[in-house]
Parts: sequence; C-alpha cells; structure tokens
Amino acid sequence: MNIQLTSKNAWVGAATQGIGAGIATELARCGANVTVMARNEEKLRDFTASLPIVTEGQHHEYLVADFSDFKTFKDVISRYFDDHDIDILVNNTNGPKAGPAYGQETEEYQAAFDLLFKTVCETTRLALPKMIERGGGRIINVSSSSVKEPIPNLALSNSIRTAVVAWSKTLSLEVAKHNVTINNILTGSFDTQRMKSLISSEAEKTGRAAEDIRKEKEGKIPMKRFGTPEEYGHLAAFLASDYAGYITGTSIPLDGGMSNTY
Repeated sequence: MNIQLTSKNAWVGAATQGIGAGIATELARCGANVTVMARNEEKLRDFTASLPIVTEGQHHEYLVADFSDFKTFKDVISRYFDDHDIDILVNNTNGPKAGPAYGQETEEYQAAFDLLFKTVCETTRLALPKMIERGGGRIINVSSSSVKEPIPNLALSNSIRTAVVAWSKTLSLEVAKHNVTINNILTGSFDTQRMKSLISSEAEKTGRAAEDIRKEKEGKIPMKRFGTPEEYGHLAAFLASDYAGYITGTSIPLDGGMSNTY
C-alpha cells in the first residue's frame, strides 16, 4: 500500500512536538501540503522548515495561535480558513491539567471544554463547507483511550474527550453522504513530552523515581513499550487517504493492546 496525498492540503494542530509532529511529518512524507499550528512561533518556524518535501510544488506553512485563548484562536483560525481550502483536518491540542474529579472547580471544567471541545467544533465548522463543496474530506480527532476506560487523575481530559467523541459520531452521520469522513484515534501511552510531564508529576506526588513509574506503565501494556509519534503518523495518514474512504464514525484504539474493551 502506497499512500499518496499529493496536492492534498492538511491542517494539523499542536504540531511542533509529540503526536502532532508525528502526524504532520507523515502527512508531508506522503505528499500533502501541511499547515501546522501552535503558540510558539520560533518552534513552528523551525519545525515547518524540517517537514519533508517529496513532490514538486509541495509547500508547508505555519499558523501561530494559542488553543487555551479561545477568542484569539477563533479570530486567527477564521481568517485562515477564509483563504484556504483544507482536505485533511487533524484536530489535536495539548491536554488539560491532571487532577481528580472530586474538588475540581467549575472554571477548570469550562477551561477544559474551551480547550478540547470548542476548538474542535470551530475548526470543523469552518473546514466542512469547503470540504463538501470540493466533494469530500477527512477529519481526524486526536482523542484518548480514556473515552473507553477513564484514566485515574485525568478527570478533565476523560470528561471532555468523551463529549468530543459523541459529537463526532453524530456529525459523521450527517456528513457521510458528502464523502467527508470523521474518525477518532484513541491514544494510549506514547513516548511524548506530555507523557514525561505526567510521569514527572506523579513522581513528585508519590516520591517515587520517574524511571520506576515509566517501567511500571510500560509493563502494563501488552507490547511492553510506549508507542512512537511515527507510529501515530502512520495511522493518521491511512485515515487521511483514499484507502480509508469507507471508514467513518469510528474510534480506533492506538494503545499497544492496552484497552480491555472492543
């Protein structure tokens, strides 16, 4: 199978590191023109310059915006989508802070809702009309395995990501007739900065060594290791391709076999 995304235009959120970087790199490697968005312009500039160029005329861009500032994000993204046609939309953001459900302030849930739900709704709302007009498109939501099995101490992420998946399924039924597919990737444990931060936070709270916590987490995964951003990019590129044209409304675990549900 040779995935070709030549002449396709892709937009990837939170793409300067980790999973977002893995997705953007693989889409570019398959020939897509990739626009990446994050809040740090210096990192964006360097990362965009590093993206593969594999076909004549292929080009990449970046967009500076902070997902946690919804008003500014909305203004920036609205101007961008007014001037650009997008074939592949990858909704990916940084995660909300860790913490239990009990004791969370309402404001924390609202901030998580704005970060994880409203941003996805807004980019999708803006991308869909042109996708429908152009005869189709691909929307991929970077979600979490927690929508099937809640992860302890990640109450904000567990709650809002589950809402995104339900919303995505509903929307997928409405736009399937237009050849627009919407799928969620349920992320397991990946070797990213986010994972390092979670391990570090747990180490500080428990007094345990970070390396011991990492080994314990890897030991619970049937494949006995964390996934890599490159492996994540492979699945995203497949879902973005013509090969996945009959797949929509799904939530696909990418977790090394960790999930106990099917």
